[in-house]
Amino acid sequence: MTTAQDAAASRTPSEAQLDAGPDANADPLPKRVGTRRRALLFTGLAVALVIVSLLAAGIGQLTIAPEEVLGSITQKLGITIWPAPSHPNGDSALWNIRFPRVVMAILVGAALAAAGMIMQAIFGNPLAEPSVVGVSSGAALGASATIVFGWAFFGEWTIAIAAFATGLLVTLLVYSVSRANGKTEVVTLVLTGIAVNAVTGAGLALLTFLGDTQSREAIVFWQLGSLNGSRWQDVWVVLPIAIVGIAVGLALSRRLDLLSLGEKAARHLGVNVEGLRVLAIVLVALLVGGAVAFCGIIAFVGLVIPHLMRMIIGPAHLPLLIASTLGGSLLLVTADLVARTAIPMADLPIGLLTSLVGGPFFFWLLRRTRRRAGGWG
Repeated sequence: MTTAQDAAASRTPSEAQLDAGPDANADPLPKRVGTRRRALLFTGLAVALVIVSLLAAGIGQLTIAPEEVLGSITQKLGITIWPAPSHPNGDSALWNIRFPRVVMAILVGAALAAAGMIMQAIFGNPLAEPSVVGVSSGAALGASATIVFGWAFFGEWTIAIAAFATGLLVTLLVYSVSRANGKTEVVTLVLTGIAVNAVTGAGLALLTFLGDTQSREAIVFWQLGSLNGSRWQDVWVVLPIAIVGIAVGLALSRRLDLLSLGEKAARHLGVNVEGLRVLAIVLVALLVGGAVAFCGIIAFVGLVIPHLMRMIIGPAHLPLLIASTLGGSLLLVTADLVARTAIPMADLPIGLLTSLVGGPFFFWLLRRTRRRAGGWG
């Protein structure tokens, strides 16, 4: 008995808290309420995503009713519950234009939101986001260089690989510069991101000057971001990237929870902090590079969605990642629907819309963080 008491007394508070759970000595009612809130949030986001996706697939120059969109899908599966599109070109429009675009929006939104959540976890602050620290613009620089110089080292994968490599390089640069005394400073992170965005912006301007007319149009596409022209071939490239990236993020969620206790506590509990950060950085570059390679720069999805989900369900990273992926998909499908329908016969850049929402949100978040910290210090 004495040995057991001594062993229990020698354990750190972090270990005891993790084993017992945060609500071990508390009323179980708040825990049940939190679980119910998560279930309601997941269900609400999933249902909203399905509804908005059906609307997005049916709305356009050729309007198709939601039940006809469902009928087109189910009849491919041999089920005739709902009617097929009445218009003779309905099926062709859905499967060749609308569905690839909607699926791409779902995948890219999930990838960007997951990347933002992971980056916020490894940097330990809510201001970290791929576009804010220059990862997206770095990936766009690599993709644009591939277009201008006509590189084709890896065939049709060349643009995606170049975007991944430059995005990874920029992320490692920002991470190494932002760390001081064993931690990442928020101000240094933001300022480094500003500097990197300035450099990559200059690089994109130079490539625009060097490229021909076709290359310039492609570079403008990368800078503004758009889902226009999404094809099934692109979807099959982004799909495994998003699935693998999110799956690895889910596997890392427990270690990210430990890291949130502090680096010293995480190391004491067996977490290889530096290895975890490097793996997470590669993961973020993979997710962002895959999205940017086919859709251009779509800013602030990785900042807004994880922060909103954290405000609703708390900081536990497993449910937070699930909610962020669903929320990111919902946001991007909705934004793409607005981009296609806000102005008749025009397709607005989706990156423009997300920046219009994310910019003010980022400003509010900066003010809120500064007030809580009592100044930057």
